Amino acid sequence: MLDAIDRKIIEATQAGLPLTPQPYQTIAEQLNLTADEVMARLAAMQASGVIRRIGAVPNHYKLGYHYNGMTVWDIPDDKIDDLGRQVGQLAFVSHCYHRPRHLPDWPYNLFAMVHGKTQADVDRQIRQISDLLGDCNRGSDVLYSTKILKKTGFRSRSKSTPSDSVNS
Repeated sequence: MLDAIDRKIIEATQAGLPLTPQPYQTIAEQLNLTADEVMARLAAMQASGVIRRIGAVPNHYKLGYHYNGMTVWDIPDDKIDDLGRQVGQLAFVSHCYHRPRHLPDWPYNLFAMVHGKTQADVDRQIRQISDLLGDCNRGSDVLYSTKILKKTGFRSRSKSTPSDSVNS
């Protein structure tokens, strides 16, 4: 159960952590708490499942990665956990998911997002994933990004300021 202080911390962080050298200290000062208390409460909320994750949400375009593609793969279901873990650990894969197939039109069950500075970079990454999957790759496709979508996490009703820097 969240108390009033936890709710204030969520409201203070839901649009992103402040872009300061000591973001937890900045939040603590706003809420009249200590940085240690803010960090401990965030850790407790994460451990209890109230907060799923705290992490950076990069804007790949601002970083020079203008070629982005969601690769989709048809992998035997009994291999999906192992191969998905391996694909997800590739340095150029920003996220990797197991998703249900929608037969007969959509046979793909493994999704992996790749980012490159050039089309050739993305093509190399796709070949690397294909090589890793080997004979387990029964088919694939790539869905290329055509526009930037706003990335935000959960927002409570009391505050809804977007941020493209850090998401809690």
